[in-house]
Amino acid sequence: MAQMGRPRTFDREHAVEQAMHLFWQHGYDATSLAQLKAGLGGGISAPSFYAAFGSKEALFDECVQRYLATYAQVTECLWDDTLPPRQAVETALRQSARMQCEDGHPKGCMVALGVMSAPSPENTRVADALTQSRLRTRAGIVACVERAVRLGQLPQQTQPAAMASVFDSFLQGVSILARDNVPHAILDAAISQLLVSWDVAASIAPPSPHSPAAKKP
Repeated sequence: MAQMGRPRTFDREHAVEQAMHLFWQHGYDATSLAQLKAGLGGGISAPSFYAAFGSKEALFDECVQRYLATYAQVTECLWDDTLPPRQAVETALRQSARMQCEDGHPKGCMVALGVMSAPSPENTRVADALTQSRLRTRAGIVACVERAVRLGQLPQQTQPAAMASVFDSFLQGVSILARDNVPHAILDAAISQLLVSWDVAASIAPPSPHSPAAKKP
């Protein structure tokens, strides 16, 4: 009678979560197979690791998809057209800053930190999903600015890409500040300060055709 294979000594869902934290903290290249095996618990052997996940790259892909489906959702409000444009941008900034400072996982944003812990040239493909996520967030901010211009909430001469870059640059920088343990309260106050730039621009926009001021004779 054939002997049954040795049962796994780890919970796969928990293992992927722990691996995601390692990649989040150290990046793809700097996270070694030894670290992953130790983080997965149970002293999993290299053959068992490859049987469970296929490869380090495949595990990273799975971890990235889990991150994008969970933590990265804090900026999806940028695509919610039911929110006023400024509110959508503010919500994305505040939710992201809060998430990046939370306990229970590495500080900062895995998507943003992927730039600074980019894989070596031969492994650049593994970061594609992170790159696409950054591009989506940037496009979401641009879309909010464009919508505000169309609604008359920002001046017609506003350059959406330039204005969006101000908010996107801040969002990327939050990862470094969070890693440096800058308190969330400071980052939240900084967001309020940053949004003054939107309000100043809005103050010179002509009244929207739908606003009460525009309807006065």
